Amino acid sequence: MCLKTQVLNRYTFRKTESQLEFSDEIFQEILEGKTKLLVPKKSMTDKVPPKKPAFFNPKAKINRDFSIIAYSAFLNKFEGPKIFLEGLSGIGARGLRVAKELEVEKIIINDLNPSALKMAEYSANLNEIKNVEFSEKEVCGFFSDFSKKGQRGSIVDIDPFGSPAAFFDCGIRATMHGGILSTAATDLQVLNGLFQGACKRKYGGIPVRTEYGNEIAVRLILGSLRTVSARLGVGIIPMFVESEMHYYRTYVKVRNRPDQEENLGYILHCKNCGHRKITLEHEQTCELCKSKINIGGPLWIGKIFDRGFVQDMINENPRLETDKVCEKTLYKCLEESEMPGTYFTLDEIASITKSSPPKLEKAITSLRENDFLASITVFNPTGFKTNANINEIIKIFQAIQ
Repeated sequence: MCLKTQVLNRYTFRKTESQLEFSDEIFQEILEGKTKLLVPKKSMTDKVPPKKPAFFNPKAKINRDFSIIAYSAFLNKFEGPKIFLEGLSGIGARGLRVAKELEVEKIIINDLNPSALKMAEYSANLNEIKNVEFSEKEVCGFFSDFSKKGQRGSIVDIDPFGSPAAFFDCGIRATMHGGILSTAATDLQVLNGLFQGACKRKYGGIPVRTEYGNEIAVRLILGSLRTVSARLGVGIIPMFVESEMHYYRTYVKVRNRPDQEENLGYILHCKNCGHRKITLEHEQTCELCKSKINIGGPLWIGKIFDRGFVQDMINENPRLETDKVCEKTLYKCLEESEMPGTYFTLDEIASITKSSPPKLEKAITSLRENDFLASITVFNPTGFKTNANINEIIKIFQAIQ
């Protein structure tokens, strides 16, 4: 058959009956999970992956692995049409992995970059994926096409540069009752308290700069999702969250009935003695040392892991092609799932007591032996959660020395 040459954004490819053949000098094929992907070569070699011809971050593989595990666990028990909607697909890595590695009826991936979509089409052909459609629209314009009953997605995925807050409304509207909405945030400086005014504008709450700032950030995202969903007359249930160096990701189940729980409140943190508390109301002074207290929120104060869902993820993981670190992380999430919010770190306590920190396992065992709840946390490798207050922790740690 005659070959026809086309030019797209300065990158030349040839079109045949079966697939697009991109230049080997600019593109390469990789295998991620069980899925073949066409990616820009520079994204695999440059320290910061370029945005042209299309953005692809190879370091986000574990993030995509967790998505595959979470979506697999969800789909395994979901009774209804299995439709995946991705608002900001890039080269389609996540959506195509869903299509190739999971059992989904329809995949629709959207991006405003035509080069990225052409690469996604190429990869779809590589994997012989037939149930995928491609869309080139603004994100909320795309989701508005699927906002009516009977047209919504059972899984809706939003992975932007920066904040996802602008897409919460349309993302929720495009998620069917009982479906999963997953959003990622990369505006870490905003969520961690460097720009409190921007955080309040985007997420409706302010953070406190603390050792456990990443958990506060996740709770601010969930709090904003809860506020938007309540305005739309629906509710959310957090199922799973991730906190990594460059992003935060939340997975929530959307239900078409308003949330009646009191799950928006505040984190009170005393920078004088280190006491922290989750509460529904403001308090002005620390209940332990009577110093002025710092207030973070409003934010989500309920559970951030659904224990049953995390167990389902653990059960699903062995049959999937994912990084070994995923299993270890999931077991940490399972242990943490029933614990109180906010965590302490060994270094934080050691700094107060002016002594070397005990081993994490010993610290947790000692807290449990003194009739307190205690567990490791996925948010920090030297962190632990407990219902003991700072003074009780210090007393126990001093007895360990």
